[in-house]
Amino acid sequence: MTCIKLCHCITAPSNPIHPRGYRMATEMFLLVLLAMASSLAMASDPSQLQDFCVADKDSKVLVNGFVCKDPMVVKADDFSLSGLDMPGDTGNKFGFNVTQANVNQIPGLNTLGISMVRIDYVPKGLNPPHTHPRATEILTVIEGQLLVGFVTSNTDNRLFTKMLNKGDVFVFPQGLIHFQFNPGYTNTFAIGALSSQNPGTITIADAVFGSNPPISDEILAKAFQEGKQSLRLCQKASYPASRWQATRLPMAAKILLIALLALASSHALASDPSPLQDFCVADMDSKVRVNGFVCKDPTVVKAEDFFSTGLDKAGDTGKKLGSNVTAVNVNKIVGLNTLGISMVRIDYAPKGLNAPHTHPRATEILTVIEGQLFVGFVTSNSDNGNRLFTKMLKKGDVFVFPQGLIHFQFNPGYTNTVAIGALSSQNPGTITIADAVFGSKPPISDDILAKAFQVDKKTIDLLQAQF
Repeated sequence: MTCIKLCHCITAPSNPIHPRGYRMATEMFLLVLLAMASSLAMASDPSQLQDFCVADKDSKVLVNGFVCKDPMVVKADDFSLSGLDMPGDTGNKFGFNVTQANVNQIPGLNTLGISMVRIDYVPKGLNPPHTHPRATEILTVIEGQLLVGFVTSNTDNRLFTKMLNKGDVFVFPQGLIHFQFNPGYTNTFAIGALSSQNPGTITIADAVFGSNPPISDEILAKAFQEGKQSLRLCQKASYPASRWQATRLPMAAKILLIALLALASSHALASDPSPLQDFCVADMDSKVRVNGFVCKDPTVVKAEDFFSTGLDKAGDTGKKLGSNVTAVNVNKIVGLNTLGISMVRIDYAPKGLNAPHTHPRATEILTVIEGQLFVGFVTSNSDNGNRLFTKMLKKGDVFVFPQGLIHFQFNPGYTNTVAIGALSSQNPGTITIADAVFGSKPPISDDILAKAFQVDKKTIDLLQAQF
């Protein structure tokens, strides 16, 4: 609307102007348009140019990510994965296992900037200090408990830790060294989501002391300010999990723990706008308006800024649609600001429906925790029509809904269903189609809707009366 008014002002001025001045005004307007287009184009890079770009794993062409499969041969299975209900093998020295659901398992995730993991921990099991160079991680405990933490980059190297119980949520900012440890006597499992189709993992001990070929012990001795003999022990052991407890740590492992506080976390970031510091915790009290929120003073940031609780509690499904979404976004966890990810719990009564809707700013990846779901999405307008992709999901299955596409979930069973979803935005937004079209305030003219839906006004009035 603003552009239309600007055009009108320039092309039909109320006071006649000299042709040269008219031409200058027009050129200035075009420059403004170019600047606006440039700023919009840079808001997220790379931007999707179609509904999806399912990875073609058979192509010999090398690109950043994968080239696209012919959309005419894409099917619902390209957006689906089974097995996230099955515990992973924790019979390793650390006592943990990560089951991944990224672009290598779900080719439909290509270009969509999100993935999911299931992490299992035996009692005293540890996911050792590591980083994800291309992703922020948001994690919720499904069963058990976890001691979690992350360390900021140089020069502060502050440690933020939190004990998580069932239903708690925690955020690990992109590129920072972090860990999870099960201090209890029962198994724990968690669901995590990461803001990249292929986030990557760098386990610090393996990378520093277990590289192939090994880093020179002279370099490591100087970096860690310790003798070569101790560092050779580190290289030989590559940080044994059985010696995690600080009271029984040998010198080599103690050196490594000290080093974790000194290592920088500088990585190439895959999304734009890129974080320019470790985090930008939202200052909800600031009167300054920006895209998102301004940053709180980092010296007053605490672990609770990256934490939320209650995702183990069922939402109220006593509504007409029989579903409830419990959102964990930047309004709940202020530490999510600028990190490009959030999480939801969705509850469905028997025959409950999460009605057709879109997320204008996010792709969604969802896994069923209990029960079953019939899910689907519809592609945008094309010469081939609006294609519907549907899939029946059971416990442990995963499905992807590409950004901006109309999608739904329906519980066809006779028992309650619970799902955990993650979205590739700190504030993804939701547009429920029926509410927006027939329940807007003020209402859209029934003349317009009658013509758009090719029905009479009486039908439109009946629809609008429902909302």
